[in-house]
Amino acid sequence: MTSAATAPIAFIDLAAQQARIAERIDRAVMEVVHSCRFVNGPQVSELEEKLAAFAGAKYAVSCSSGTDALALILMAWSVKPGDAVFCPSFTFCATAEVVPYLGATPVFVDVKEDTFNMDPESLEAAIQVAIEQGLEPRVVIPVDLFGQPADYDAILPIAEKYGLKVLCDTAQGFGGTWNNKRTGSIGDATATSFFPAKPLGCYGDGGAILTDDAELVAVLKSLREHGQGVDKYQNVRIGMTGRLDTIQAAVLLEKLAIFEDEIAARERIALRYNMMLADVAKVPVVDRRATSVWAQYTLRLQPGVRDGLAERLKAEGVPTAVYYRLPMHLQPAYRQYPAAGAILPVCETLAEEVISLPMHAYLDEPTQDRIVDAVRRGLKG
Repeated sequence: MTSAATAPIAFIDLAAQQARIAERIDRAVMEVVHSCRFVNGPQVSELEEKLAAFAGAKYAVSCSSGTDALALILMAWSVKPGDAVFCPSFTFCATAEVVPYLGATPVFVDVKEDTFNMDPESLEAAIQVAIEQGLEPRVVIPVDLFGQPADYDAILPIAEKYGLKVLCDTAQGFGGTWNNKRTGSIGDATATSFFPAKPLGCYGDGGAILTDDAELVAVLKSLREHGQGVDKYQNVRIGMTGRLDTIQAAVLLEKLAIFEDEIAARERIALRYNMMLADVAKVPVVDRRATSVWAQYTLRLQPGVRDGLAERLKAEGVPTAVYYRLPMHLQPAYRQYPAAGAILPVCETLAEEVISLPMHAYLDEPTQDRIVDAVRRGLKG
């Protein structure tokens, strides 16, 4: 029999958020339904304007997913066979999987031990590996992992040195800042995701591209609509169906309206976790130049401890997740691609040690106390 002490806790409580804005969401969705403008309705352009304003970018181009956002940018930059695109290995596969779409080669880079984001020294090494293999260095894709921006102070000069485009993957970090600049206003272009579990998520798949480059925007909008020219029956390039549905745009407009408040709540919850767990685990570190949106709250544990802890927490109704058990350079589909070295030691170590706890803007203190107490007991056990 389930008791209050073992009742399941939500890892990401979308229902709590939905309850807060249910009437507004219902009204916004039904407005789209009654208008019958399910594709390219006015809510799409309104969302794009508000996303750009929020991020401090000149333009936002909505699209069908974060993965398609990455792919559209690489397509617009004419990335091709023989080109090298540099990706951290400790991330979700979407960052790298778009590169072979275009026949280009992903080259994997190690990450930093403190922030888990791309290691600039490893990036330099990866660039040399690519050159030695006869590849043309073209693009670097820093990932704002778990909600924290990458070290752009170090990465941007390296990109300039080698003539690389910078495609910021802020699927997990939209709303975070680096030197007081929002993600979305850094680099040549930014891709983000509105998958429901993201800090700013819709009720299905969705994504966006942010940039200050007006010429890039024109190409992106064409690619998003089958490569159209003056209209949809003129095709001037090979494109895709990459639009964001109007209903998803309507949902995102309502969620964007409360996003600042949710970011503040996530920060408060993360700091409380840190205070209560710092003596039993390696708690997350945020660079002093950054703010995080805490897409995940991720601990590092001693080797061999994680799986036992996860089982003990599960028995108490506390869910956990492991991002990522197998770095990209060790994944079966990607092992043939080059990396900065024969091993990427930090990626491989993190894959054995990290575990993520429930994190969302509606995690109340009693529930958080229950999670922390279970973690502390579990580590002692």
